[in-house]
Amino acid sequence: MGDSTMAPRSGYGNALCAKLLQVACLNLARGGRSTLSYRAEGLWDTVLTLLRERGPGDTRQRNLVLIQFGHNDQPGKPGRSTDLATEFGPNLARYVAEVRAEGGEVVLITPLTRRSFKDGALVNDLRPWAEATLRVGAELGVPVLDLYATSSAAVQALGPEAADTLAEAPPRFDRTHLGPKGAALFAQQVLDGLLALKPELASAQTLR
Repeated sequence: MGDSTMAPRSGYGNALCAKLLQVACLNLARGGRSTLSYRAEGLWDTVLTLLRERGPGDTRQRNLVLIQFGHNDQPGKPGRSTDLATEFGPNLARYVAEVRAEGGEVVLITPLTRRSFKDGALVNDLRPWAEATLRVGAELGVPVLDLYATSSAAVQALGPEAADTLAEAPPRFDRTHLGPKGAALFAQQVLDGLLALKPELASAQTLR
């Protein structure tokens, strides 16, 4: 669950699910959502319903919820933005508590970097939200996949021109959302990070 950088078509989530065909991988991320609006619009209710589903013999299935927000929690987005100091972290913590209450596991993911450069350096405008996510993970004992760090390093190494090839094709081009090349790159980064945090997921990978 998360925003457009994870969502179908504009993010890496579907490309990640394609690498995990030995499990049911559901991409419930939605464009434009924040830790506030994802819940306010009722999208979180769908996640809770899925967590409560029972398998054969009334057994509870094992669930792992990946949670990534930050882009739309930034200021200036009416109905979406949250206060970094007082709302963003507590919102994440509430999601974690509710997943755990339903018997699920959580991996928090720091925001995917944007791909804007200034004077040859990548603009690190999402770093505070990444750091806040890391703090929540440390406080609650939840594993955190630091996608902001790995994606920033990859984009900085590519440089502005090559980084632009990760975007959706014009006329939808921007330096936030992903085309197929970007989705493949960051889905692999997330998979690598997940396998480091949850080695048991190795058996869930797509058979080749």
